[in-house]
Amino acid sequence: LFPYSRKGAMMDNRFATALVIACVLSLISTIYMAASIGTDFWYEYHNLSPAENVSEAGRSISEEFVSEEADEKTYTDALFRCNGTVGLWRRCITVPKNPHWYSPPETDMTTNCISFSLSDQFMEKYIEPGNHNSGTDLNRTYLWRLQFLLPFVSLGLMCFGALIGLCACACRSLYPAIATGVLHFLAGLCTLGLVGCYVAGIELLHKKLPLPDDVRGEFGWSFCLACVSAPLQFMAAALFIWAARTNRKEFTLLKAYRVA
Repeated sequence: LFPYSRKGAMMDNRFATALVIACVLSLISTIYMAASIGTDFWYEYHNLSPAENVSEAGRSISEEFVSEEADEKTYTDALFRCNGTVGLWRRCITVPKNPHWYSPPETDMTTNCISFSLSDQFMEKYIEPGNHNSGTDLNRTYLWRLQFLLPFVSLGLMCFGALIGLCACACRSLYPAIATGVLHFLAGLCTLGLVGCYVAGIELLHKKLPLPDDVRGEFGWSFCLACVSAPLQFMAAALFIWAARTNRKEFTLLKAYRVA
């Protein structure tokens, strides 16, 4: 029995290593996901000539942007003109602190941000942004709602998976880790869905409101964090499932060997 026991010990170390790596990947993906949800750099607009645009009507742009009555077209135009950034929860623009006295050489700028309320997250999007009489754009409406809900579903699945993992440690069994792996796999699908919904929503918006010639748009680092989080979740899921299933097979073989 000694050679087989020695092999079993070696396999246990391999499982432990896989689980440690899976836990680290899960922790990193959770941190990345939480950071991407809480930051405002999912999409960034860079105006090549912000000085002229802001100096024309800096105060009116800022007031309209932060107004509770600002519709999608109003705040999107402000984002175009004032180097705006958009997150899942907030939108921000960069304006001079003293717009009435602004001149191009001035560099004293400030960032004005306003949060999307819960009603804003579930508000209908219109076929013509800003025109309430143009009808509901169902594609953009549901894409916007999904991009709000999916990250929280993803985080919830990972937290529930971690709870199952703690229970598995308390029971001194690797088999419940299969459930942890499945939950991480589902979380990865939700994160991929979030990324896809956000990209599709931005593309559809820019078809309705094309970028001006002097404005460049690009996905920001918050979006990149979500993109990185998805493969980390899939890798953690694969390691959890592999460790649990393979350990189960080894345990079955060991029992059969002992019986024989």
